[in-house]
Amino acid sequence: MSSPTTVYDDLTADGNDVEALVLGLSDAEWSTPTPAPGWTVKHQIAHLAFVSRLAALSAREPDTFAAHVADAKRNFQGAVEAALPPYLELSPDELVDRWRQERTAAAEALAAVEPTATVPWLVTPLPPSVLAAAGMMELFGHGQDIADALGRTRRLTDRIGHLAWFGVRTRDFGYHAHGLTPPQEEFRVELTGPSGVVWEFGPADATERVTGPAADFALLVSRRRHRADLALIAKGAEADRWLDVAQAYRGPAGAGRRPGQFAR
Repeated sequence: MSSPTTVYDDLTADGNDVEALVLGLSDAEWSTPTPAPGWTVKHQIAHLAFVSRLAALSAREPDTFAAHVADAKRNFQGAVEAALPPYLELSPDELVDRWRQERTAAAEALAAVEPTATVPWLVTPLPPSVLAAAGMMELFGHGQDIADALGRTRRLTDRIGHLAWFGVRTRDFGYHAHGLTPPQEEFRVELTGPSGVVWEFGPADATERVTGPAADFALLVSRRRHRADLALIAKGAEADRWLDVAQAYRGPAGAGRRPGQFAR
């Protein structure tokens, strides 16, 4: 699904959708606590701006990127916290402008990289289209935090197919985060997009299978909803275990969300 010919445009479109959530907010709304402990709506946008800057540097200035993320490779969350204050000092309008510039630069820089090349990232180099899909997962997860904080419902599109692909591609991250050994066998994953299109991953004859809405899968692997609140079905003991630990990012899983924390 993560086609190099579309993922960069879709990355831009998803950024515009998240921006629409915060345009016109009052100062009090910018200070609204989100489900991420200690983070307000403003923290969420500051984080997105920072990550966009890293992505642009990785594509345009790999040496500068390497120096910039030396600490992040040892402690990503600590590096994020240290990088946010300059963004948080901006007014809401200034922050949105900065974020818009950063994410536009990131999409353009990644699109300009030869599709078969790689760009440096925190652990291993990635193809530019994969890093763009990772950026879409960032937008999805932090955008969901903002929507939950503000009591908004997002209208999702089939652009979420990139997230479905990315969540399957990063299957083993959840196992590693919980100290588990990932299975060697491939799973069959069938996910339905908002339009009704079905995306299929893995061997058709696999015994371990996951099916359900692509939006629910994205909520699961971004850890924005508890499994109990999602319409995902696992067939097979290993597939069932995966849904308990799934996440599409490296590092500690974090507390996640509680069952029933958010109404459907």
